[in-house]
Amino acid sequence: MRIAARYNGPPGSGNGGYSAGLLAVTLGLAPAEVTLRRPPPLETDLTLAGGSCFDGPDLIAEARPTQEQRPDVVLPVSLDEAKAATQRYAGLSAHPFPTCYVCGPDRTDGLDLRPGPVSGDRTATPWLVPADVDEVTMWAALDCPGGWSVIAEGRPYVLGRLAVWIDALAAPGSTCVVMGQYLGGEGRKAYALSTVYSPAGSPLAVARATWIAL
Repeated sequence: MRIAARYNGPPGSGNGGYSAGLLAVTLGLAPAEVTLRRPPPLETDLTLAGGSCFDGPDLIAEARPTQEQRPDVVLPVSLDEAKAATQRYAGLSAHPFPTCYVCGPDRTDGLDLRPGPVSGDRTATPWLVPADVDEVTMWAALDCPGGWSVIAEGRPYVLGRLAVWIDALAAPGSTCVVMGQYLGGEGRKAYALSTVYSPAGSPLAVARATWIAL
């Protein structure tokens, strides 16, 4: 398995959602849960053994099928509300990883998500779905909106674990709403849900994440 350089999160390492999704899809696991043990290296030939991913002797990630039911999610905000939320996106002024493939404001070739706060400890952003959308893209889109429901100013978080349920791919060229929801936390860990909604408001994919404060 190899993560191309354009799919970075923090500089020099893979976006957590993309990397986790690539591992799960490569292994043919769905629905799946992936735990990231180290920052996934870019442009490196990674070895897969069972459900684990290695860079030489170093364990990078572990994947397993999940038997849990897909989490329940609330109704989305409207597309207009999601567009308005992007104006409140904290990453526009203080982003810990501004070149992130999913939500980095310095990227012109990423997913261009700008999850801003809405009511109920949630975030929302429109998503113009790319023509080459696939299951890995869906994992990536489910990453950062949940993270931005967790991230506090001056305290960046990175993805530790992501479980994903995909009912259907988003339609290429459509505009979906992606939302995150903070669920609470303990110590350095924080928990969040994220959901990709179709233009009609139905959930296409849902994720449950554990985030780790740096």
